[in-house]
Amino acid sequence: MYPNLFYLFKDIFGIEIPFLKVVNTFGFFVAIAFLVSAWVLAKELKRKEALRQFSYTEATITVGKPAAFDELFINFILGFTLGFKILGVMFVPGALDDPQAFIFSLNGSWSAGLLLGIFFTVLKWREKNKEKLAKPETRKIRIWPSDRVGDITIIAAVGGLVGAKIFDNLENWDRFIQDPVGNLFSPSGLTFYGGLIVATLSLWFYFHKKGIKFIKVADAAGPVLMLSYGLGRIGCQVSGDGDWGIPNYQMNPYSWLPDWMWAYDYPHNVAKEGMSIPGCDWGDYCNHLIPPVYPTPFYEIVISLILFFVLWSLRKKIKTTGRVFAIYLMLNGIERFFIEKIRVNTKYDIFGFHPTQAEIISTLLFITGMALYLMAPKLWISEENKASTSNVSK
Repeated sequence: MYPNLFYLFKDIFGIEIPFLKVVNTFGFFVAIAFLVSAWVLAKELKRKEALRQFSYTEATITVGKPAAFDELFINFILGFTLGFKILGVMFVPGALDDPQAFIFSLNGSWSAGLLLGIFFTVLKWREKNKEKLAKPETRKIRIWPSDRVGDITIIAAVGGLVGAKIFDNLENWDRFIQDPVGNLFSPSGLTFYGGLIVATLSLWFYFHKKGIKFIKVADAAGPVLMLSYGLGRIGCQVSGDGDWGIPNYQMNPYSWLPDWMWAYDYPHNVAKEGMSIPGCDWGDYCNHLIPPVYPTPFYEIVISLILFFVLWSLRKKIKTTGRVFAIYLMLNGIERFFIEKIRVNTKYDIFGFHPTQAEIISTLLFITGMALYLMAPKLWISEENKASTSNVSK
């Protein structure tokens, strides 16, 4: 396992780059998941726009104005934050000993922050100055849903992180009560379904404000969500973030299957759980699990990527609005419900049953997906027929 990119480069390439201790492998792969998913979503939205399944909105903008104070101020704050923290890791003594603690502390490099803040401000001023006109002009531009992928990605990332944190602390209430502030701002401890729910609600509000039908974007996003989940799970597997399965005491019954795919001890895991590894020189990351466990993140990577290709192949064949998203909800619910059977998680006591939070939510998602699939023709086909009839009459 590689807690951050420093150990990955050290182990694979024999190169030690201290600054890479700042880049956690979990966060790195989550970022990759967002970038790849944003590209795929934009591609799918443009395809649907070409089929006239989406329309544009018009916005009025003013071009040729000099940089406003708020634009310069925002750029200064962004540059200062990056310099204070990211560059600060290189200049503050001892910061690289525990990069996570440093990032989430009030410590930093004031000089690096001020210099980078001024640099970002000057760049913005020069950019606007080059575009400045003697007389600013007001223009109308067309904005398509695919033009909003950047906003969608940011809202999904922020909403997902907040929701994942909230649901993780609800699921581990005893741990949260012991240290509320520490658990809220800890870089570890995230619950996928919490992120999915809060991000979905945030995006619904955003699309409603922009006059975009949520269910149509959801159809385009269904396959992308499955892809994003699979890519994000690579971070869980590579870092060993504690999102693994229950102990597996059985011998590998499949000769063709590598032992680590059946039972894995997650050496050097970022969760710092298990027994010490003799002779280890990886600092705080010198533990491995005894006994080994089911590598459930790896299973979810494989299953999610297969389901992504299934959804991707179906998206052009299914014409009824809402049904692609409905299938995503059902497949997501089935996958997560069954993987929970071999996953470590907190269980609840409900009328003699002992489900996990994910089992409850996955069951609700499956039921919702099934209901949505059956009701979709009545909910949206009639509206589309009315719209097409109205256009013909005009």
